[in-house]
Amino acid sequence: MRWIIYIVAAVVLLALVVAIVGAMLPKQHTVSRTARVALPPEALYALIADVSRYASWRAGLKSLERLPDKGGMPAWIEDADGNRIPMRFERMEPPSLLVARIDSTELPFGGTWTYRIVPAPGGSDLTITEDGEVYNVIFRFMSRFVFGHHATMDAYIGGLQAHVAK
Repeated sequence: MRWIIYIVAAVVLLALVVAIVGAMLPKQHTVSRTARVALPPEALYALIADVSRYASWRAGLKSLERLPDKGGMPAWIEDADGNRIPMRFERMEPPSLLVARIDSTELPFGGTWTYRIVPAPGGSDLTITEDGEVYNVIFRFMSRFVFGHHATMDAYIGGLQAHVAK
């Protein structure tokens, strides 16, 4: 019986520490990744802007539901790892800039991804900058220390490079 009490106390203490550390972390974060992609800027821009093709190359994306455009720009819902995430582009400046936004206030996170594309030897350099917000203190701790803020970005870039290499 004592072991059960100790185990429960340890779990409660761990949850309390995670919540306190998470509450001390800032809600906002900015992280970036840059990768070389073997496509010219125009082709890379077209690939990233064509959200209807994402499910064919994005790692972790189970499905994508295209929604009516918002403000003349694509909107969609991604089913990624069991999360349905409404998205939309809010800036599209071919062939060098796209800005995608999580289009919901109901999720425990939000923010934008800014895609900057510049010509480079053998293709383009793609820089993705995430300006994110994590509202839930437990999820904030997990995204900082367990998953890492770069995890989704790294999977996106890996899927993109694998698709281009085919």
